[in-house]
Amino acid sequence: MEIGKQIRKYRTELKLSQDELADRVYVTRQTISNWENDRNYPDIRSLVLLSNIFGVSLDILVKGDLEQMKDEIRMEDIRKFQRDSYIYTVFLAGMVLLPMPLLRYLKVWGIVIWLLWTGAGLWWGWRIEKYKKVHDIHTYKEIVAFMEGKRLDELEKNQEIGKRPYQIAMLVMLTAAVGLAVVLLLRRVFFHF
Repeated sequence: MEIGKQIRKYRTELKLSQDELADRVYVTRQTISNWENDRNYPDIRSLVLLSNIFGVSLDILVKGDLEQMKDEIRMEDIRKFQRDSYIYTVFLAGMVLLPMPLLRYLKVWGIVIWLLWTGAGLWWGWRIEKYKKVHDIHTYKEIVAFMEGKRLDELEKNQEIGKRPYQIAMLVMLTAAVGLAVVLLLRRVFFHF
């Protein structure tokens, strides 16, 4: 990050020691040293005080850092989305594969375990949907672009927005089909026992 270099540059231009600057920003000399050596980052209150002391705007003080911070935040969002997607996939696979073995070997307790597993899977699915809403990604192409750290251009985005109603209709039909299959399967299993 560039903020440490900026703080050192403006501090030396004003001929201030780290102690003198620390007194004016209400922090310790060690904190100033940590900022200048990029060991940590000043909070917003300190940034405002620094910009006033140095007589520069916040934008100039943190120039270069804003884009890097946005990129770091974006990469963190992508990592979280990927992690949550993998976890959701495991829960989804368990929701499909576990009911029969659990029911066969654990009877009623198997159903309880499966319901708890399904509840956890639904919670992870809700987290995925929250990411999708926050980042306005809904179609497969939008999700792939997001996971690669890219954005679709306006024409591609509009094409994907046009696909959303059809995908929602297909999702509803698929969900209904899966729900019907699960009900029929459970009915058969319960009548079998």
